[in-house]
Amino acid sequence: MSDFIEPGVSRRGVLAGSVASVAIANAPSGANAQTPPRASEPPAMPVNLTVNGKKHALRVDTRTTLLDTLREHLRLTGTKKGCDHGQCGACTVLVNGQRINSCLSLAVMHEGDEVTTIEGLGTPEKLHPMQAAFVKHDGYQCGYCTPGQICSAVAVLDEIKAGQPSHVQADVSAKPAFTAAEMRERMSGNICRCGAYSNIADAMADVAGVKA
Repeated sequence: MSDFIEPGVSRRGVLAGSVASVAIANAPSGANAQTPPRASEPPAMPVNLTVNGKKHALRVDTRTTLLDTLREHLRLTGTKKGCDHGQCGACTVLVNGQRINSCLSLAVMHEGDEVTTIEGLGTPEKLHPMQAAFVKHDGYQCGYCTPGQICSAVAVLDEIKAGQPSHVQADVSAKPAFTAAEMRERMSGNICRCGAYSNIADAMADVAGVKA
């Protein structure tokens, strides 16, 4: 057998071509060919949500996150998809008054829940006090994280007011105060790639009625 190979054709190419030829020759055809089974429809379930005061009856894939339900099914695109792993806080919304990362929560887990997104906090004509404070103190730059920052900031003030403890308290049994350290600790799960943290703290302090 000759080892001669035409110019421009490598040994690797010859071998790959030979393998492909054998595979084609042995492939079933005509009546012997089998059609691959069709993929079954993904499981879906009904879910009833109240979003920004409006009731919605949806049927969604059981794997669909609350974030994707808000954005893709209800077209509420103010809630942002950042890391999609619960690490940046851009997708923060309020569920029954509590803040959650909507990218980590399945929509079907929220049957009957009340969800508030950035669109439900206020309107351009009537801003929520936290939204107005963010504008006043320039608490944003690119703005991508801002909806999650504002939803989280609203919840943080409610948490402190309700007396929920945090890691910066020396005595977790004591009622937390509206201090800069307290608010910054509670906001640590919301990442701002532009670094507007001090302005965000100023906005929160303004709404809380304290000094940042």
